[in-house]
Amino acid sequence: MQAPTVNNATAVSIDDRATALTRARYQRISPIYDLLELVTERRFRRWRKKLWQLVRGPEILEVGVGTGKNIEYWPVHSEITAIDLTPGMLDIARNRAMRLDWDVDLRLGDVQSLEFPSASFDTVVATCVFCSVPDPVLGLREIGRVVRRGGQVVLLEHMRVNVPVIGVMMDALNPIIVQLWGANINRRTLENIRVAGLHIEQVENLDPMGMFKLIVARS
Repeated sequence: MQAPTVNNATAVSIDDRATALTRARYQRISPIYDLLELVTERRFRRWRKKLWQLVRGPEILEVGVGTGKNIEYWPVHSEITAIDLTPGMLDIARNRAMRLDWDVDLRLGDVQSLEFPSASFDTVVATCVFCSVPDPVLGLREIGRVVRRGGQVVLLEHMRVNVPVIGVMMDALNPIIVQLWGANINRRTLENIRVAGLHIEQVENLDPMGMFKLIVARS
């Protein structure tokens, strides 16, 4: 049987300038990223734990691993591969993995063009990633490609609030937030998941306004 090949066809569709700009923004703040999120991480810790309790292996891909804040929740006896767009973030994640005694495949990678054969993983996980991916639908389609048929896609994402006044305010503020931070605050991620061809099985609001959601989908 011929070995599966990596699908690089999506590469021609990537906005290289937008991707480079996203990488540069996160590279710039990577040394202080954990400090910037020190207060909000108190809330995120319980959400991260809840997400990883849903994850099934054994072969798992985490996209947008960042500084490795999820590592302490990774399920034991699993084979973890983790990617991030930014070298500075990965350096911190590698140090964290070493401290936690995790032997993990950490590599530079772009979710918009994953360098893995199709149907490589049982589960793909992302936490607050698709707010900053230049083409979120393209990234979600790539996730759908590399996860095995019937496999899990488990996401923790923030998105535009479906309340008229607040939603409009988020739209107005979004260009400023993107310039400062690199993340969009008005992404319609549930719609993007459906457009990408993934089948949503579960959505749980994690805050009263429904800005943060825990999502389980299938390929």
